[in-house]
Amino acid sequence: MFTERQQEILEQTINLIAEKGIQGMTMKNLSKRLRITEPAIYRHYENKNDILLCLLEYFTTITTGIFKQQINSEISAIDRIKIIFQRHFEAFKKTPALVAVIFSEEIFRNELVLSNKVKQIMECNAASIARIIENGKQRGEISENLSTQQLTIIFMGSLRLLVKRWQMKGFSFDLSSEGDKLFQTLNQLIKSKND
Repeated sequence: MFTERQQEILEQTINLIAEKGIQGMTMKNLSKRLRITEPAIYRHYENKNDILLCLLEYFTTITTGIFKQQINSEISAIDRIKIIFQRHFEAFKKTPALVAVIFSEEIFRNELVLSNKVKQIMECNAASIARIIENGKQRGEISENLSTQQLTIIFMGSLRLLVKRWQMKGFSFDLSSEGDKLFQTLNQLIKSKND
């Protein structure tokens, strides 16, 4: 998919964002890190937004794989959502700088292509979670009295807030462990009375 040089540029972009934040990701800073000229970068990517868009595409590939594995699984809906949470936490722990890119839609507000990509990722993930919740309701695992739309917001918002808190605290706590605690609480809230 990417050439060796494009992959190197993406990896160094992630490292740069991890150190300096999304605002510190400039073509000048990137060229210094890569020890090449800015025009050399432009031979591989049109501009900074093109690089960030490729990072978003990379994350989309990860999340699509996570959701595809769980969407038609035979395990309970609650367990599928838990696995989705865990896999996202693992992806963020492996590449913490992705948090700065994925959850920077406010910074991307004036960059239509980037903000649309973030919106597309969020909508696709929300639709997958909603589908799993609906399946859980049909199987009697999740209370039918609860709104699928509201549960989707609760799940996605909880994941997002926990990951942002982890980022704001300098990645200083165990995201997976805190995620398990969060999920246990959410699980108690949504379980069907039949369980």
